[in-house]
Amino acid sequence: MPTDLATALFGSHEVEERLEELLAACLSSRRTAAQLVPGIAALARPQQEFVLHWVRVVAQSSAELAYRFAVAVPRALALLGERGTEAWLIAAMDIFDRESMYSASAALKDPARFARSWTEHARALRLTEVMRVLELFLCGLSGRVLRVVPDEAPWTDTQTVHLPTEVSRFADRDRNFLVYKAMVGLAWAQARFGTFGTEITAAVKRSPEPWRTRRWLAFLEAVRLDARIAMALPGLARDMRTLQQPAPDATLAQLLEPLHGTDAGIGDTIAVLSNIDIARAPPQWCYVGPLHPEQADAVRGARIARERESFRAMLAALRDERDDRDQVIDVTAARFEAKLSEPDAAGERQMALLLDGAPVSPPAEAASLVQSILQDLGELPTDYLVPAGAGTYEPATGPTAGDGSDDNPARTDEGAALYDEWDFARKHYRRNWCALRVREIHPGDAGFVWRTLEKYRPQIASLKRTFEALRGEDRTHRRQPYGDGIDIDAAVAGLADLAAGREFPERFFTRRHRTERSIGVMFLVDMSGSTKGWINDAEREALVLLCEALEVLGDRYAIYGFSGMTRKRCELYRVKRFDEPYGTLVKSRIAGITPQDYTRMGVAIRHAAGMFAAEDARTRLLVTLSDGKPDDFGDGYRGEYGIEDTRQALLEARRQGVHPFCITIDEQARDYLPHMYGAASWILIDDVRRLPVKTAEVYRRLTS
Repeated sequence: MPTDLATALFGSHEVEERLEELLAACLSSRRTAAQLVPGIAALARPQQEFVLHWVRVVAQSSAELAYRFAVAVPRALALLGERGTEAWLIAAMDIFDRESMYSASAALKDPARFARSWTEHARALRLTEVMRVLELFLCGLSGRVLRVVPDEAPWTDTQTVHLPTEVSRFADRDRNFLVYKAMVGLAWAQARFGTFGTEITAAVKRSPEPWRTRRWLAFLEAVRLDARIAMALPGLARDMRTLQQPAPDATLAQLLEPLHGTDAGIGDTIAVLSNIDIARAPPQWCYVGPLHPEQADAVRGARIARERESFRAMLAALRDERDDRDQVIDVTAARFEAKLSEPDAAGERQMALLLDGAPVSPPAEAASLVQSILQDLGELPTDYLVPAGAGTYEPATGPTAGDGSDDNPARTDEGAALYDEWDFARKHYRRNWCALRVREIHPGDAGFVWRTLEKYRPQIASLKRTFEALRGEDRTHRRQPYGDGIDIDAAVAGLADLAAGREFPERFFTRRHRTERSIGVMFLVDMSGSTKGWINDAEREALVLLCEALEVLGDRYAIYGFSGMTRKRCELYRVKRFDEPYGTLVKSRIAGITPQDYTRMGVAIRHAAGMFAAEDARTRLLVTLSDGKPDDFGDGYRGEYGIEDTRQALLEARRQGVHPFCITIDEQARDYLPHMYGAASWILIDDVRRLPVKTAEVYRRLTS
């Protein structure tokens, strides 16, 4: 029978030839490819191909390390199989990236040592495998949307859920997934049922041993929230109880009794804490992580201030709509009342809104806004019912946390933020590979902005008129008690009811309502050396036109430039923060944008996507203005490596709910941008002189 060429073994001579080609840089008279042949030639054809593939990949970084891999790989395959051998090699390459050739070689000499830990590693469930499922699970729960990010331990600040990068407590991966679900369920319950607030922060501050108090509060809250989770998610609660080991002893169980009621609150938790000897360690349940009330206070304070103004702005829109219709002169006399239903199993309460005693229908997004306010405050304070711009109400002083601009630690420019980088050949991240620093831009010629405004005066006027029309989105509400037109469907149904002897319904009008936009956008501007000259001028002019138009539109926006040289000096240049007004300082920074070095895009995109974490916007856009493909100096980033790393960074951004888009002037963009961004997420502007006006038009299309 003829031999199948796809399964035929490589012969010793062929193996030797390939190894000599791949390892030529480190071979000598004493170290030959022939010495490696017996072990590799004896492997099955798929394993031979596996070995030769990885020898080629490793040799691109180090021929010496590739040789040592080829020496040890037959033994590694026997101990670990292909999946384990790949993990063993990747671990050694990570050591090579972080430390030295010597340390990596030592790791490759002893596959048996790695094999001892591989059994536990193989059963581990990594967060990257289940992050999307967990995010969908959180979206399905009632209450505000929570994001998932990797961390060392599980905890939440009420806006983001931090989870460990892997769970390996159980040999069964399904059980390890249950641990992740329990962590997510507890974090949701902490944000939903009042764990964080002034009481818990005060309890930690007045304790002589805060760290002991924190760990007991975390355990006691897990006990209290068990009853709440059981009401809202009984199936999950049953599963979580199987993880509650070790069980409290009889004495502790008696102390915990007040926390088992569905009406128990954080005050009950603190009362139980006062009866416990905190010098003892609490039971260590595998899904219970630390509490960080200070971080939660910062996020919560910023959110309370933001949502209060959003709610009052919504009331002002409802009031103005009523006044326009009824031609009421004294708008300050408008009085709102809110009636809240009893909480359901998930703790949600429905709101009925009255304006001067008559029911009004708030916009659809008001329901989630009210639920978020109630989660933080437990009630709807009376000062929230004063429409924005009406009356003489001044915000009461209370616990606040600034404007939230420092919620994300990645915003600081003290030192460097370390980021992984995707190595497409290894199919693995290089850990903490890139060091990024945020820099200030030195102010430039203030007259540049004025000259740009004069140059584009007609276009700016046109853009402003166009953007004014986008400030709100009209929606039609049907079956209303009053409105602008007749709801034909409701009227027909009403006539049928009338013919059947039933009452004609009152709600058969349609009403147009304009809702507020909820968009946050960041512009990443290529500041590489290739933008020198008229390209740099066009980029700066484009930013001026964008800012003028966006000030009319009211969207929250930020501007950063990016450049650098090598992975050790990646730089992001701050032009405008999200919370910074478009004033003289920002204008002078735009004028000060100058070409720098190279274009290492992946790390800039990762940092920029992380900065959206503190932005409460339904739509998050990351728009890059660039003149070419990813590139850097001397370390292999140029070409396919840089394109694949940038593509991976864009995929990560999308998983975080950020929508990337690229505006480029590179005529070769068709060769690589569809692969990086997708077919519909980029645009080529072939005439740089059109860049300023075209950029604003692109933004209008993206957000309308």
